[in-house]
Amino acid sequence: MKETLSVINKTKSRIPVLPILRIKNDILGPKYSLSIAYVNEKTSRELNKKWRHKDCPTNVLSFSLSKNSGELILAPSVIKKETKKFNKNFRDLLGFLVIHGMLHLKGMSHSSRMERAEQKNDKKYFGGHRRGHPHDESRRGRV
Repeated sequence: MKETLSVINKTKSRIPVLPILRIKNDILGPKYSLSIAYVNEKTSRELNKKWRHKDCPTNVLSFSLSKNSGELILAPSVIKKETKKFNKNFRDLLGFLVIHGMLHLKGMSHSSRMERAEQKNDKKYFGGHRRGHPHDESRRGRV
């Protein structure tokens, strides 16, 4: 299988450059085919409602398509609103959420094991400093 990565920005937001291919290869492996789409809040809300039955926009959604392929849907406008809460700039929080989504694609559920993997990769790629935790109750199951 050929290594593939596809990224599309369907928003008007400027998306910072991230080492997505390196992160993908570290977490999912070089043969994993990953698609990333940046969408607006309305689209995020529609997808979250359809697939998770939650009528609110969310920062990231992960869709496993097969053992070796998947898709991440990220909503930059939602992520920008969350930067203060997690004491991260937009680039670092976006990167953390890419890591988080990839770990879900790898089959991980919210757990201490997943948190350790998040912290390891977050530190490796983005310095790993944040306040709050994306699994706390105030997030209403998002992330």
